[in-house]
Amino acid sequence: MPMAITSDFSLLLLLVLVSGNVASAAVFTLENRCSYTVWPGTLSGNGVAIVGDAGLSLQPGSSVQLTAPPGWSGRFWGRTDCNFDNAGKGKCVTGDCGGLKCIAGGAPPVTLVEFTIGSASNTKDFYDVSLVDGYNVGMGVKATGGSGDCQYAGCVADLNSHCPRELQVMNGDSVVACKSACAAFNTAEFCCTADHSTPQTCSPTQYSEMFKNACPTAYSYAYDDASSTCTCSGSDYLITFCPTPFS
Repeated sequence: MPMAITSDFSLLLLLVLVSGNVASAAVFTLENRCSYTVWPGTLSGNGVAIVGDAGLSLQPGSSVQLTAPPGWSGRFWGRTDCNFDNAGKGKCVTGDCGGLKCIAGGAPPVTLVEFTIGSASNTKDFYDVSLVDGYNVGMGVKATGGSGDCQYAGCVADLNSHCPRELQVMNGDSVVACKSACAAFNTAEFCCTADHSTPQTCSPTQYSEMFKNACPTAYSYAYDDASSTCTCSGSDYLITFCPTPFS
């Protein structure tokens, strides 16, 4: 069901038409290449799920399309090992967001895909794959039909199988997610807070470097901007859970 058009969004559309610089909506295709079911989580910058059903589940090999308006910003992630009743109440072992239809962001550790779609004043889209909140599922983003750099962003490696013991999240005998060092140790050095709250004072650590070596195009810690932020204009996007190296 389409998102309600607010007065702010109506003003944005008017500005687009007046300026003659028409920004286009972005179509996101979410596909599941994992061997297990993934429940995609979607959340916009103002805390409301974007266009489409926020209670999605994707069986292996299936896909779904969602459309976001110009100027939209938000995130996608994958939830795993979920159980919900007929009323949509329940939880997921990783990426939980309060129910079948998300009412909050995904609980860390969780792999995130983040977007800001171009608006009338800026036709560039910005996007990234982030491991700042840890890792649970491999994710990749491929731009289609756009112009500009339009780099591939993603984390193809299975970090759960290489996660240090001190960062592991277990479900029975299985490692189902890998915490960030910030979540595991909660110190300024790992969280880029207090005396380490600037790019000059918060450097990569052995844990962020492990993430970066495994997934070179993903954010590994808070100030890992230079090699992790991607741009494209007028594109649609393929977001893949459990991508292969050549997705």
